[in-house]
Amino acid sequence: MVKGTRTLLKAAARTNLRGRRPERPSTPLLPPLQLYRRILREHQNLPGPQRELGDQYVKNEFKLHKDTSNPLHIVGFLASWQDYLHVITQGQWHEATLSAEILDKLSPDQVNQLYELMKETETLAQGSSQ
Repeated sequence: MVKGTRTLLKAAARTNLRGRRPERPSTPLLPPLQLYRRILREHQNLPGPQRELGDQYVKNEFKLHKDTSNPLHIVGFLASWQDYLHVITQGQWHEATLSAEILDKLSPDQVNQLYELMKETETLAQGSSQ
């Protein structure tokens, strides 16, 4: 993220975390670089093909969003990746699914990106089973 957005991120995080997920206690958002490093560190526990695909995806997403200046986008981005980190840290990545509610909130571009990711993972799964 841009250095100038650090203050903006802190203010947005304080404001938006209160209403983020009322069903569970809010945890503070990790700074972007720390979150990025922790995700890549957790990927070391994944099988080879998943690790390689995950690393490429994470690096690409963080690179694409590094110049984002909208505080709501920053908080949403970091919150989503922090949720992902929690899932892979707990070893729940095998059972992880997206609810219809989440899918309805995705833009057409995001749905397309998700579909491409799904096709790539299916290709990896078929390659490892042969």
